[in-house]
Amino acid sequence: MAGFGCKVIGFDVYHSPAFEKIGGRYVEAQRIQADADIISLHCPLTPETHHIVNARTLALVRRGALLINTSRGGLVDTEAAIEALKSGQLGGMAIDVYEHEAGLFFKDLSSTVIPDDVIQRLVSFPNVIVTGHQAFFTREALGTILGTTLASISDFAAGRPLVNEIDAP
Repeated sequence: MAGFGCKVIGFDVYHSPAFEKIGGRYVEAQRIQADADIISLHCPLTPETHHIVNARTLALVRRGALLINTSRGGLVDTEAAIEALKSGQLGGMAIDVYEHEAGLFFKDLSSTVIPDDVIQRLVSFPNVIVTGHQAFFTREALGTILGTTLASISDFAAGRPLVNEIDAP
């Protein structure tokens, strides 16, 4: 957004020098809700961030604001977002993720009745874009995934510590 000349504000429990270097300024979460014309989510899904966008937070956003979510579907209470879209409180939404996306994305459902009424309602809005997990299909993202995977395989085969190891519960 900084490349488009926008004033960029953000909230994060961990401050990023890279964000500040591009001109981003950290503010409290409530300031973003009140001041931002476009809210873009860039966070993991944790118990603390589940439905971080909900009826209460949407009531506090600037009327007509746009919401972008390319992170995790569970960050947004979709039914609350639909109500905010219907009332005009939310001016539009672009999502690459959906909290109940299992079985919906990466399949051709064009000749199927989709039983998920929430996503059906959402895609009926002219001011909503759903891209179904296409945001990561960039040359850079796929190259990083490939590089990380190959490095992990090489490290494992050589008996080296795995930098990206995930401990199973």
